Amino acid sequence: MKKNSICSGAMLALALLASGNGFANGTHAGGHGHDADASVGKPGIASKATRTVSIDMNDTMRFIPADIHVKKNETVRFVITNSGVLKHELVLGTEKELKEHYEVMKKHPEMEHADPNMVTLAPGKSGEIVWQFTKAGKVDFACLQPGHYDAGMKGAVNVKKALTKATQ
Repeated sequence: MKKNSICSGAMLALALLASGNGFANGTHAGGHGHDADASVGKPGIASKATRTVSIDMNDTMRFIPADIHVKKNETVRFVITNSGVLKHELVLGTEKELKEHYEVMKKHPEMEHADPNMVTLAPGKSGEIVWQFTKAGKVDFACLQPGHYDAGMKGAVNVKKALTKATQ
């Protein structure tokens, strides 16, 4: 059975890469990847983080806070805690990327993640993401564990253009 699961995962990864659906860069330990960096920013350098934002994930299928505001080009350290009894994760991406990734997760819930725009946490554990937001606009985040996204476990980072002397 394990061999079939590994073969299925490998075939899925090849199909995603060949399809050109935006999952071309970065690879999760589960065999799929995506190009989140291009659309929502890039991994940040911890020493350049301008602030820390603490986020709690819990079994009410909510992130606290679920609405975060940052400035364009700001590097933020997110300290994420799973205060629930279920496994949860936080994944940064566009709404489209998150929905596509969620559909894959529903078919392969055993996948583990190892990309810089996401963290998966067991109950009672904490982790962090350091991220630089390089474009103004909305960056979504969600828990892609099966059922959690559908239950509303989502949030958004609103990235505002930095004020310049000309716009102040």
